[in-house]
Amino acid sequence: MKFESIVIPATNDFASLYIEQKEPVKGFFHYDITENSVYEKRYRDLMTKNIDRAGIARVIENYMMKFPQSEKTKQSIDKLKSEQSVVVIGGQQAGLLTGPLYTIHKIISIIKLAEEQEHKLNKPVVPIFWIAGEDHDFLEINHIYAEAGHSLKKISFSGNNDEKRMTSHIYYNKDDMHHWIDTVFMHFGEKENTKELLSTLHTATMKYDSITDIFSFIVMTLFKDYGLLIIDSADPGLRLLEEPFFSNIIEQNVEITQAVLRQQEEIGNNGFKKAIEMDENAANLFYYLHNERILLDYDPVSNCFLSKKAQLQLDKENVLELLQQYPEKFSNNVVTRPLMQEWLFPTLAFIAGPGEIAYWGELKQAFDILGNKMPPIIPRMNMTFLEAAVERDINDLELSIDDILKNGVARNKAMFLENMADKELQSILDNVKTFMEEQYHSIFKRLEESDRGLLPLARKNLSIHLNQINFMEHKSNISIELKHQTILDKYNRIERHLRPNGIPQERVWNIYYYLNEMGESFIQQLMAETYVFDGTHKLIKI
Repeated sequence: MKFESIVIPATNDFASLYIEQKEPVKGFFHYDITENSVYEKRYRDLMTKNIDRAGIARVIENYMMKFPQSEKTKQSIDKLKSEQSVVVIGGQQAGLLTGPLYTIHKIISIIKLAEEQEHKLNKPVVPIFWIAGEDHDFLEINHIYAEAGHSLKKISFSGNNDEKRMTSHIYYNKDDMHHWIDTVFMHFGEKENTKELLSTLHTATMKYDSITDIFSFIVMTLFKDYGLLIIDSADPGLRLLEEPFFSNIIEQNVEITQAVLRQQEEIGNNGFKKAIEMDENAANLFYYLHNERILLDYDPVSNCFLSKKAQLQLDKENVLELLQQYPEKFSNNVVTRPLMQEWLFPTLAFIAGPGEIAYWGELKQAFDILGNKMPPIIPRMNMTFLEAAVERDINDLELSIDDILKNGVARNKAMFLENMADKELQSILDNVKTFMEEQYHSIFKRLEESDRGLLPLARKNLSIHLNQINFMEHKSNISIELKHQTILDKYNRIERHLRPNGIPQERVWNIYYYLNEMGESFIQQLMAETYVFDGTHKLIKI
């Protein structure tokens, strides 16, 4: 396994400027992540806060009891109970088989930054992964991609598509899940590690019931030896702990919304698009009603929380009473989740993807309203796995890996086909088309004077002739592609593996493809490496 660092711009301009700590983006956050003393400064700030570490440790410990653990896990729980402890945290939705690779990249980033800062600060730093089990967009997490011949196939798991049910409340049919996993691995192909991986996954499928639980099982199976703690944002025990802060959000919902809108206006004045869609009546809370997650608005005139879609209307006192009785029915949205996280955890750093950096930038004034600072937002590591066979293809075609990761191979492939084209035949066909168009123009001109009724027939006749020439041209191109299919297959394989569908590998490929090829030792190899959080892209040759 070899590492290379490559400078590749983030997927949005806002995140790119943040990584470089350039104005105006730098000013939308509380900490300068390029300062050598940023973590020391943040640690001192956290030591002035009153955080229920014992409470959050108890909730996490209870949640994790049914998942794989190690001695390192228990040590992390004990560390978190210490009043000197801080955490490195990040989160993601509970994708099937962990979803796209960026979830794995984020977990590795969380663990590695926690290890680094524990060593530098000489204080307990705990890695925590926050599972967004309260999210309800099942279509975002119900599939993975796998190779099918010479293309990528989306393999979806059906069910629960018609409800806004929280992911943690989506219970799968065990036979259907068993079959879906088998289908995925059929596309991966049977390798030395396949049977062991399938056995583990099928056992988990039978043991657990919800999408979030099987996600948690996989994450802890892969990372239990590195001290990682996990928590489901929809866990009822966590919701009980969150109740006091939910009360604050309910009481201050207008101020929070106005703060975000002001920040968005400031960001918009600097030429950036909004990352969070909201209006001035947003309450930034969800209420769980009849197994559906309902987004609430707030009407200051009537002092009511409401949802026109669900025909729901509750005055503020009713909402506060419901919170006391049924805290599990309330959940955060994209605005209040970071605020809640800051209240719950002594967060030394938050690990974020490019999209998250953009929406956190809109929350600075909301943090100010609640008397908090947002933690240092640290870009997660972006990685690309380069297999030896794909690297050989790149070398054979004399391509640049930097260019591939930034732009894909479509331009190079088009240039190759252009060079291989029968230019003499193309010239002849172009001349024929030009000649026919000129001659038919004379026919059209004559018919304009002699018999206009024949004009439609003449135009159709020309169209037929031109289509036949185009057909010949098309067949010629296909013939050229067939002659050079071996080379084109290399272009296509490079594209599928490194820049699939024109987007980064980490947004399409799944970790189980690599585990199937190399076994769970692949995770151990990744975790044995030293990582530098310098904003560069990590090319990992495997």
